[in-house]
Amino acid sequence: MTPSDPRAVFIEELIAVAPDLEAATIDDNDHLQNELGLDSMDFLRLVSALHKRFDLPIPESDYPRLASPAKAVTYLVEKLAT
Repeated sequence: MTPSDPRAVFIEELIAVAPDLEAATIDDNDHLQNELGLDSMDFLRLVSALHKRFDLPIPESDYPRLASPAKAVTYLVEKLAT
């Protein structure tokens, strides 16, 4: 079963990886690394969490499509629909 609200799940997993972030202050267009301060290991932990949560393989070539919450949600919705 896949979660019904990919954005909510994405934000939940993002906060789990970077607990210093506050969900209310995250803009959909914030760049995860440049504006939200995730380092490469945080980003990999987020990708791993999304993989587990959605039971969805996320190849490294798709990582740029996860650069912001908006891009990530678009990507997840697209992949979950196929």
